[in-house]
Amino acid sequence: MANLRIAEVFTSVQGEGIWVGTPSVFVRVSGCNLRCVWCDTKYASWTPEGPVRTVEQVLQEVLRENVRHVVLTGGEPMLFEGVAELASALRAAGRILTIETAGTIFRPLASDLMSISPKLSNSSPRGHLSESWVQRHESIRLDLEPLRHLVQHFDCQFKFVVNPDEGLGDLDEIEHLLAQVPGADQHPILLMAEGTDSEILQRRQRLLVEPCIDRGWRISPRMHVDLFGNTKGT
Repeated sequence: MANLRIAEVFTSVQGEGIWVGTPSVFVRVSGCNLRCVWCDTKYASWTPEGPVRTVEQVLQEVLRENVRHVVLTGGEPMLFEGVAELASALRAAGRILTIETAGTIFRPLASDLMSISPKLSNSSPRGHLSESWVQRHESIRLDLEPLRHLVQHFDCQFKFVVNPDEGLGDLDEIEHLLAQVPGADQHPILLMAEGTDSEILQRRQRLLVEPCIDRGWRISPRMHVDLFGNTKGT
């Protein structure tokens, strides 16, 4: 039986992506191979927190909630072998499973929706962490091979964190990336405004309307921020 460090397990509604508003149990695995400067869950990435638990313990806690949708998130859940065991057990129990990942790692496992959030250059922690961490982050944040395998093997959505206040350079990066991953543009492409404050998010989302219309992309809200603020367990 594998073990996982778990930052939190909670039930809420999905705040992002194509299943926004769906009641879901969230399992936040602690640990990440990236250090995005705007990360809003640093307790599961920059400074991983939480107890180490067996997959069986986590499974039983999730099943007690009797909620059909489950989201495995992080941090970066695809780092850990135990996530494949947990995903298989959840699927066997009849749960509908979303896995949230930055797309830097491919791992064959059970998934109904692979929610891929490739990190653009706006994620660099330069000026906030040591140069060695900056170089590590930049060297792995966009690895095309895992992305290509994920698209080939899973039903996907792509979510990109963008800041239109800084112009539309983020969108050029996205188009360049999609052109290098065959089939990626056949899946939903969603833009998610950077921010953890409802007023800022809504203003930036409005700036994304015309670019999404032009490209046939979507805007993803961060509904949990609107409902609860930027807090744990939501």
